[in-house]
Amino acid sequence: MPEPERRLAAVLAADMVGYSRLMEVDETGTLARLKTHRIELIDPCIAKNRGRIIKTTGDGMLVEFYSVADAVLCAAEIQRRMARRNVDVSPSRWIQLRIGINLGDVIVEENDIFGDGVNVAARLEMLAEPGGICVSGAVREQVGDRLDQIAFEDLGEQAVKNIARPIRVFRIRLEQDPTTAPESAKDAAAATATVKKPSIAVLPLANMSGDPEQELFADGLTEDIITELSRFHDLLVISRNSTFVHKGKAVKVQEVAREFGVDYVLEGSVRKAGDRIRVTVQLIDAETDRHVWAERYDRELADIFTIQDEMTRAIVATLPGRVEAATHDRAKRKPTGNMAAYECVLTAKVLHHRSTRDDNAEARRLLDRALAFDPNYAHAHAWKACVLGQTWVYDWCDDREATMLQVAAELDIALGLDDNDSDVHRILAALNLTRKDHDKAAYHQERALALNPNYDIVVVQQGEFLTWLGRPEEGIDWIKKAMRLNPYHPERFWNHLGRACYCAEKYADAAEAFSRITRPDHTHHAFLAATFAQMGNAVAATAHAAEVLKREPKFSVAIYLATQHYKRDVDRQRHEDGLLKAGLPV
Repeated sequence: MPEPERRLAAVLAADMVGYSRLMEVDETGTLARLKTHRIELIDPCIAKNRGRIIKTTGDGMLVEFYSVADAVLCAAEIQRRMARRNVDVSPSRWIQLRIGINLGDVIVEENDIFGDGVNVAARLEMLAEPGGICVSGAVREQVGDRLDQIAFEDLGEQAVKNIARPIRVFRIRLEQDPTTAPESAKDAAAATATVKKPSIAVLPLANMSGDPEQELFADGLTEDIITELSRFHDLLVISRNSTFVHKGKAVKVQEVAREFGVDYVLEGSVRKAGDRIRVTVQLIDAETDRHVWAERYDRELADIFTIQDEMTRAIVATLPGRVEAATHDRAKRKPTGNMAAYECVLTAKVLHHRSTRDDNAEARRLLDRALAFDPNYAHAHAWKACVLGQTWVYDWCDDREATMLQVAAELDIALGLDDNDSDVHRILAALNLTRKDHDKAAYHQERALALNPNYDIVVVQQGEFLTWLGRPEEGIDWIKKAMRLNPYHPERFWNHLGRACYCAEKYADAAEAFSRITRPDHTHHAFLAATFAQMGNAVAATAHAAEVLKREPKFSVAIYLATQHYKRDVDRQRHEDGLLKAGLPV
C-alpha cells in the first residue's frame, strides 16, 4: 500500500457565527443569504487568491492555499466585504464568519486533506472573534510585514482542545481599507447631513384592556398616530414597520432612540371598554430621558379623531423650534362617523402589512365589512384597492386583468370621496405607472408626497418613480431617505435602490443593494446577472443567469422588459444589454 502524500500547505478554516440560531429563526432566508454571499463574494475571492475549496459544511468550509500570503489576503478581503454587507442590516440578521489560518503539514487523500495542519486551523477559527481572523505563529512568521493594511496582535500561547502543545496565536487587525472606507464615511456624512429636522419614534401602544382581540385595535391606533404625525413637513417620523419590532418588549427609551437615531420617543397605552376609550401617552426627550409632555384621554370612542388631533398638535408644539403645524385640517380628510367601520380598517391595515395570502384575504373581508357599514368611507376604498393590488402583485387572484380593473374602480370611488388621502394618490401613481402613463403617475405621486411627506412607502415610491423617469441619481437620494425613515424597511426597498444604482451606472452599489435581499426571486437574480455582466464579472453573471433559468425556465429578456416602466429608451437599452451580456435568452 503506497504511503499517503504529505505536503506543507496554508489551511484556512471558516465558520459562520450563530448558524443554528439564525436557522431556527429563518431557515429559508438564512440559507438564501449564505448562498448569495458564496456566489458573489466568498467563492470568487478564494478563486482570485488561488485557493482550493476542500469541503464545505452547512455553516463552514475548509480551503487550501499554496501561498500563506494568498490565504491571509483572501481572509482579509472576505471579512472586510462581509462587514460592508452587514451595514444597514439589523444586528440580529448579520451573517458573520470566524476564520483561522495555519501553515503546517497535511495528509492528502483523494480530494481531501487531514492532519495536524488542518486541526490547528480549526482550533484557530474557534478562537477568532465574529468577523475576525486568528493565525498561527508559523503564518505570522512567513508573512512578516509584507502585507499592507494588515497588522498582527500577539495573543500569546493558547491551550486548545485535542492538541497537546500550546499554540502561538496572532489576531489580525484589519486597518481601514482605502477602497471602501471613504464611501462608508461619505454615506455616514450624508446621513448626518439629512437629519436636521426634529425626529420621533412612536412605540406601539400597549393594549391594557386584557382582551387579546383588542391587540389589533391598539396596533391600528398606533399606526394612525404615526400617519397623523407624518403629515408635518418639518418632522421626521420613523415608520411603523420599524418601531413595531419592539412590540410587547420591555425597552429603554434611550436605547430605542439610539437605534433609530431620533430625538424623541412617544410611548403609551390604550384601554377600550364598550363605547369608551382611554389613551395615555407621554413624549420623552431621549437625550435627557426626561418627560416633555404627558396626557390622558378618557372619552367616548366616537371622539377618537379629536383625540388624535389633540395628541399630534400637542406633540408638535413641544418639539424644538415649535414646529408650525401649517394646515393640519382633519375635516378635509372626511373621517368616517362609523366606529365599527374604523375598527375594521385599522385591523385590515395591520393584516395587510403581514403580506401573506391568508392575512390578505382576511383584510379584504374586513374592508368589505367596513364599506357595508359606511359605503362613503374613502380611506376604506383606498385600502381595499391596496389590498387588491397586493393580490395582483403576488398573483393571488384568479383573473389578473379583472383584479386590476377592480383596483382602478375602488380608487375612482376613493378619489371622488376624498381628494386629500395620500394613500389614494400613492396607489393611483403606481396604477398609472403600470399603464405607462408617466404624466398621470407624476401628478398623483406629487399629491401623495405633499399630503404625507414622511410616509416611507410614499417616499421610496418617489425614488422609484424618478428612476423610471431617467433621474436615478435623485431617485437614490429619495430611496435612502425612505430607509432612514424606516430602518426596518421591507426588503423591496433594496430592489428599488439596486435598480436606481444600475440606471445611474453605479454597478458595484447596485450589486451591493441586491445582495441584501434574503429571498431573491428570478427577477432579482436577473438584475444581478445584468449588473455583474456590466462590471465584467463573467463568473458571477453566469451564476446568477443560471439561477434565473433554474427558477423560471421560460424566462425571456423581451417578455421581462415588457413589464418594466422605463420612460427613456436609453434606460431600457442599458437593462437589455446587461441581461444579454449575461447570456440570458432573448
